[in-house]
Formats: sequence, C-alpha cells, structure tokens
Amino acid sequence: MTASKKEFEVQKTDREWQETLTPEQFRVLRKHGTERAGTSPLDKNYDKGTFVCAGCGQPLFTSDTKFNSGTGWPSFYAPIEDAVETTVDRSLFMTRTEVHCSRCGGHLGHVFNDGPKPTGQRYCMNGVSLEFEPKQAES
Repeated sequence: MTASKKEFEVQKTDREWQETLTPEQFRVLRKHGTERAGTSPLDKNYDKGTFVCAGCGQPLFTSDTKFNSGTGWPSFYAPIEDAVETTVDRSLFMTRTEVHCSRCGGHLGHVFNDGPKPTGQRYCMNGVSLEFEPKQAES
C-alpha cells in the first residue's frame, strides 16, 4: 500500500526501509499502521524544537503548534508549510484524511476538524513516525 501515486523525493524498497527503521516505525510509516494510544513519549513532550519525519528527517511540525488533545497521540494544529500531504483513507469502515510526509510518503497519522484555534484542525500523529529535535540554545 502506498500513500499516493506520487513520486516522492526519497524512494526506498521495503528492504531498504526495514534496514533504517525499527519494526514499529516500518509498520506505521510504510504499512499505514497505528501505534497504541499513550505509548509515545512525544505525546507529553512540550520542549521547544521541531518534530521531524522518522523516515527521512524532514521537519514536519514545530513545538509552537503542539497541544494536548487528550487522545494519547502527539497533536498539532498546523504543519510546517509544504511538509505534509493528505489523501483520503477509507479503511476501518469510515472516511478520514490521512497525513503523510511530503518528502518520503511515510504515514504520519490523520487530521481532524476538531482542533483549537487558529486552524480548528487536529493533526493526530503517531509518535513513532516522528523524531524530536530540540531547539538549540542561542548563544
């Protein structure tokens, strides 16, 4: 299963992805899985910095847009411009909007229209799809 028909900048075979990702990262990012709610330490991480794609390192979200949704998954009200793309996900007998990395196509999670202002959106992301890069202290 692929995120879309688009050619992504970062292209790897399943074997190549498996060599660089943990089994759980591979299941979520490449096979559209979902981690269990409440299992990611990134859900409660409110340090200043940037959340990047665990597959390719592309910056996706800043800590400025992170909020506590109470869902058990890291949530943001807006991505970094052009960092993510969406597709329609009709699995699990419902229609949702899937979010994936615009650089490698990795599955990140879903976006819902029940988030806070200013966007009203909740980008509900799998923590295993993300890595956190803390903001460097200014000297």
